[in-house]
Amino acid sequence: MSQPSRYPSPSRSAAQIPVVVLAGFLGSGKTTLLNHLLHRGGGSRIGAIVNDFGAVEIDAMAVAGALGDSTVSLGNGCLCCAVDASELDVYLDRLTSPAAGIDVVVIEASGLAEPQELVRMVLASENPRVVYGGLVEVVDAAEFGDTRARHPEIDRHLALADLVVVNKTDRAADGEEVLGLVRSLADGAAVVPASYGRVDPEFLFDCRPSEERVGQLSFDDLHVPDGDDAHDHHAGHLHAGYDSLSFVSDVPLDPRRLMRFLDSRPDGLYRIKGYVGFGPYDARNRYAVHAVGRFLRFYPEPWPDGGPRLTQLVLIGSGIDASALGKELEACKQDAPHADEHGMWGVLRYVRDPEGHDPEDPDLPDPDPADPGLPDPDLPDPDPDPAERPA
Repeated sequence: MSQPSRYPSPSRSAAQIPVVVLAGFLGSGKTTLLNHLLHRGGGSRIGAIVNDFGAVEIDAMAVAGALGDSTVSLGNGCLCCAVDASELDVYLDRLTSPAAGIDVVVIEASGLAEPQELVRMVLASENPRVVYGGLVEVVDAAEFGDTRARHPEIDRHLALADLVVVNKTDRAADGEEVLGLVRSLADGAAVVPASYGRVDPEFLFDCRPSEERVGQLSFDDLHVPDGDDAHDHHAGHLHAGYDSLSFVSDVPLDPRRLMRFLDSRPDGLYRIKGYVGFGPYDARNRYAVHAVGRFLRFYPEPWPDGGPRLTQLVLIGSGIDASALGKELEACKQDAPHADEHGMWGVLRYVRDPEGHDPEDPDLPDPDPADPGLPDPDLPDPDPDPAERPA
């Protein structure tokens, strides 16, 4: 007998718009990276919240002016100090409105912003169209030693990041040494080198081909790359910064095994996206997966009519062992005819419930992978995997 889904099917996760926090100290290259994403978004329409510290909004002027209504500029103040979560929601409401047609929002923080507070504000958003898209910390490889001396808090910022872009590696005399040091400070986050902020946008968000657009232009429609830009864009050189794995299975996955895999995901694995089928554990629904860095969320939705019921996942990271990850996912398969009543508890911890409770609420304690979950009066106490019960 299949276990009924505890949650009604929400709107499709595809309707949610990732909000990426782009942080880094002054001069690290955040604006350069943002402009690169705007011009190389693969057809995606990017909304930008640009936060300058000072009365003259230099960064906002440097961001390509053609954005128009897709840009919100917050001048003369640090975003994490001048705006609270409810005020940020006002701007996010504007940028994530369906009429805006925006696919991803990037918050470019001032060089003095506190990344942890910005992340908390995004996670505290009450906008159902918003989903956390990760903290990207940009560092200047050429000045990294001096930056650490002036701002020792950068070590803490790196430990919080989901992705670290080590920019200006072309100018650093000891680029490999800086990369090694950053990796040691980044607490397992993906670390990628870059010059001129050139990071493949697919690492951060899903690019949408321009031909899918009807009646709306993106920067890709307006910008014709030439010279080195065209070579980088079309020859795929930017893809050298990351590794990816595609996994497809017509056999359902065991929810406990999958959660063990997700709880122990390796250093450098930045994004996981796709759909999972859990067979008899929830015969009605597939589960869309959105993971970025340490953030994880599942979205149950009805299986499409008529098609095959497949698990389809894409994993993206830097320095990951794709072959080993594929074998670990293969080990998550389980074609059991029946489900035990507690097997889905680990997954359901990461589903946003109908009352709007967010499993990633910053006011809650961090999830403990060893803990079966937060107490819930509607579910029985979690039970160990039947295969692991003592005889």
